[in-house]
Amino acid sequence: MSLSLFDAEPLPPEVIDDGVVLLRGFAAQQGPQWIEAVQSIQAQAGFRAMQVPGGKTMSVAISNCGDWGWVSDLQGYRYSAVDPQSGRSWPAMPAFLRQQAVEAAALAGYAGFAPDACLINRYEIGARMGLHRDQDEADFAAPIVSVSLGLPCTFLWGGLTRSQPARRLQLTHGDVLVFGGASRLVYHGVQPLKSGWHELLGHERWNLTFRMAKAGYSVT
Repeated sequence: MSLSLFDAEPLPPEVIDDGVVLLRGFAAQQGPQWIEAVQSIQAQAGFRAMQVPGGKTMSVAISNCGDWGWVSDLQGYRYSAVDPQSGRSWPAMPAFLRQQAVEAAALAGYAGFAPDACLINRYEIGARMGLHRDQDEADFAAPIVSVSLGLPCTFLWGGLTRSQPARRLQLTHGDVLVFGGASRLVYHGVQPLKSGWHELLGHERWNLTFRMAKAGYSVT
């Protein structure tokens, strides 16, 4: 599968669930700027495969930017102000990324979103993300803004318990999923990435999730 450098123009917001809005193509037309911003982060805090508390290694490689970075190791899941690998602060969040995340959140109905962390996941062919929920943030009132770049994926959208059945959503380059409100703690995941080729990222998919890790959320 070969995908165009500039995928479809943004479509009207699509309500997926209570508090969940899909902005198809929101980031597609500025794709090169997204890639350049992530590359600048990677140069300072390269992607690495983290361990989970049980000792296994994640198939997805991770980096972070912003005031806080999400980390995982044998001690558990948490946010840290420093990169445990280098001992330095995480790279600053590029202004372009912050602005785009704020705009996407506002389009989805979440005015006042002010991300202080961005978790960047790199998927290579076969990489996956099991069902989980984002529960390490200080304020669940704030939404998560999730940006897909590169190869398409099958995104799993479940329920408030792990046992509930999951829907399958196809996310392509430039799609942005914003979830909060009643669905903020829904279980979600990504099926193994299928083989393909994208003009910007080749055989990879990058996923950026913007969060308010420590800051409180207040609507402006």
